[in-house]
Amino acid sequence: MKQQLHTYLTIPNLLTALRIALVPVFVFLLLQDDPASKVAGVIVFAFASLTDIYDGYHARKYGETTRLGAFLDPLADKLLITAAFLLYVWLGYLQLWMVLLVVVRDVVITGLRIYAEMKDKPVVTSMEAKYKTLVQHLFVYAVMFLVLLKETAFLGRSATSMISTFLMNDILNYIMLAVTVLTVYTGISYLVSNWKIYSGKPFQG
Repeated sequence: MKQQLHTYLTIPNLLTALRIALVPVFVFLLLQDDPASKVAGVIVFAFASLTDIYDGYHARKYGETTRLGAFLDPLADKLLITAAFLLYVWLGYLQLWMVLLVVVRDVVITGLRIYAEMKDKPVVTSMEAKYKTLVQHLFVYAVMFLVLLKETAFLGRSATSMISTFLMNDILNYIMLAVTVLTVYTGISYLVSNWKIYSGKPFQG
């Protein structure tokens, strides 16, 4: 029992668990009124994102990959991004239907990836999917910093007014629409590329 527990309590798994625990923390901080809490929220989110980069690197370098890590790592990443998107919906910056499409796609694909990992079946991760992840993170960061900079304490009243207007503008939702289309497309592409894993039949392309 102790041997099994030691196997799972690796640095990558602990960092992944920490990333999950930090999700409600950064949301809570960004919802506060005082600028200092918002700054702390951005820092917490950035730190959580960095743990995602490091835990994968550490697991590969030191051979500390586990089934638990394969299950938790993509889940933690999706929880972090989903929480940010839903926060922006709550603040009135994004439309809910687009975020729901992204969430449904990520839940379905993450579930299928976890299933494939548990069955020791290799999956095909396209470059488009990697670009999708990068685009989602860049978009989340960009909006987060705008939310931070719209505080009067940082840039003054006139700049704050401009940023607030931009955040409530349709332009942000047009950008989110592009992110949504890319996200859904990569989900369909994933299903096509890995169909044989889930159907039990060779894919006839």
